[in-house]
Amino acid sequence: MVKDTCPSIKNILLLDSEGKRVAVKYYSNDWPTNSAKEAFEKAVFTKTQKTNARTEAEIAMLEGNVIVYKFVQDLHFFVTGGEDENELILATVLQGFFDAVGLLLRGNVDKKEALENLDLILLCLDEIVDGGIILETDANVIAGKVASHSVDVGAPLSEQTISQALATAREHLTRSLLK
Repeated sequence: MVKDTCPSIKNILLLDSEGKRVAVKYYSNDWPTNSAKEAFEKAVFTKTQKTNARTEAEIAMLEGNVIVYKFVQDLHFFVTGGEDENELILATVLQGFFDAVGLLLRGNVDKKEALENLDLILLCLDEIVDGGIILETDANVIAGKVASHSVDVGAPLSEQTISQALATAREHLTRSLLK
């Protein structure tokens, strides 16, 4: 019911300049197997590689999907939605992801830096979209949530990242052993 009224994302792809995966997240069952996903990624890359989407986002249609994309250095950012999805919403998600990655990598956005900080990029994807539903598009909020390493002991475990939850558990265990 919610998916019919809310804008939704089918996938977010971060590919290198050769079309190989850096980080991808699928939220739709349109591509049920890994080989289907890889074939889609290759088709997207092939369709868009001759364009110059470096200054602003470009839009393409492929296999009944709207794809909004942008390139920087040797990284290609893609956001895919259904053919009836609003391109402006998809572009907003793309720009939020693009800017958040830029903030997290401190402006040094290239494949090497992205691979070294893959955990931050994957957390970034989790902050932007959950199950295809858009949660956040503000790059500062996304990067802030991902980069916050400060452990809020009072926060419920469900609102903490795994590393924060482990640190909280470790702290509680240490306190109980020292008593």
